[in-house]
Amino acid sequence: MSLRDLKIETIGIVGSGAMGRGIAQIAATGGLTVRLFDTNPQAVGAARDYLSDTLNKLAAKGKLQEADAHAALARVHAAGDVSELSDCDVVIEAIVEKLDVKRELFRELEAVVGGECVLASNTSSLSITAIAAGCARPERVAGFHFFNPVPLMKVVEVIDGLRGDPAAGDALMDLARRMGHTPVRAKDMPGFIVNHAGRGMNTEGLRIASEGVASFADIDRILREQAGFRLGPFELLDLTALDVSHPVMESIYHQFYEEPRFTPSPITGTRLAGGLIGRKAGEGFYKYVDGKQQVPGEAPAPSTLPRRVWISRTSHAAREQVLKVIAKSDAAVTIDTGNTPAPDSLIVVTPLGHDATTAAVAENLDPARVVAIDTLFALDTVARRTIMTTPATTRASRDAAHALFAADGVPVTVIRDSTGFVAQRVVATIVNIGCDIAQKQIATPEDIDLAVTLGLGYPHGPLALGDTLGAKTILTILRNIHDVLGDPRYRPSPWLARRAQLGLSLTHREN
Repeated sequence: MSLRDLKIETIGIVGSGAMGRGIAQIAATGGLTVRLFDTNPQAVGAARDYLSDTLNKLAAKGKLQEADAHAALARVHAAGDVSELSDCDVVIEAIVEKLDVKRELFRELEAVVGGECVLASNTSSLSITAIAAGCARPERVAGFHFFNPVPLMKVVEVIDGLRGDPAAGDALMDLARRMGHTPVRAKDMPGFIVNHAGRGMNTEGLRIASEGVASFADIDRILREQAGFRLGPFELLDLTALDVSHPVMESIYHQFYEEPRFTPSPITGTRLAGGLIGRKAGEGFYKYVDGKQQVPGEAPAPSTLPRRVWISRTSHAAREQVLKVIAKSDAAVTIDTGNTPAPDSLIVVTPLGHDATTAAVAENLDPARVVAIDTLFALDTVARRTIMTTPATTRASRDAAHALFAADGVPVTVIRDSTGFVAQRVVATIVNIGCDIAQKQIATPEDIDLAVTLGLGYPHGPLALGDTLGAKTILTILRNIHDVLGDPRYRPSPWLARRAQLGLSLTHREN
């Protein structure tokens, strides 16, 4: 029998921690027989007790029939020794993230299981090819990366190693669907899809904070309420905890041989050393009291409006957005229609990728009166607006702009000068990294977007997000940031640049 003829009915799981028991739960409720092994026999018993409690709670809530809950638990069997996994069609390891330990386990499994048993690793950061290299039959080794909590996170990455038989991955794709999950297929590259794509939000959020542009809470507010993400980077890092996320950031950075796009931040290294790792420790980027996040309050918007406002004409669409917001607010403000600002006018610029300073210098404007507003997301539909100042902007100009753009009741966050504000540079980085995953053919455009929306909870996948905002717009943002900073982390992916120039969708695949 070949791997293509494999019919999966019994699976083994090695490791009974959060991931192992989560996989056991969805396998058992999917009708599969499960053999659960751990080097600590007490851990297996504890995992089975946990599953019993979980399944009973699901039945009590009506999410599972009581008979189905009992039947699922009856399909989970404790294995006292690796040899008891001999009749498994697939064995999934969910043990410590150490290459030598995983290799040793797979060698041990090879001596026990049948010749056509697929050996799958739930690793999040190690190379499947490297794990398989210790096996006599590396073709039957594949990645099967679930996310925590497994029953709720409905996506799983199936990863093909360099020596892997595609039939092994195909079998895992079918198995994932049987367990109620959505599989996505990836080549064996650092971070696979989800952890690779997730670098954009976290590393760029940390970079913005390290430049003193805005506070952790303000960056999170902007990305939630202006850009539409469910969580900002610092809320997300507190949720996953720095003892998990910081090593992943370092691992991916080094595995890509110090690729600038993935540069970790000293902020997380220092906070990890100090024990400020996140929600589970009671303090991270936020403090937690009785498990509840303590968010710093915002000062009320100033009340003094500008008498006159001059709006840059560098972008007609952006200027129209600003005019629409001013008209909507019913603020008694005169629009300065001169080719250059009058001496008493507040000056509003709308840069894409540039900072307020560059925008002011480009138009020969008085930097003391310049305030920039981010128009990437439509000003009349967002739940928050962002404005930024030059280092020379006076307090009076800053406060007048704040009062003006908050006059209709929409909160405004004021940040220091930044290439690409906050939302522009984070979104552009997310799109750019997604494009590079496609360029490297790590996964299909469809699987990239699917993995990110399900695995990270983003409102759109990176490629769909780029299409929604406009590939040319994203390309402009990146090129302008790169021009100002000279930092190679902002160099556009060829996938993005070519499709933007040709007017193609970022999901477009070549014939």
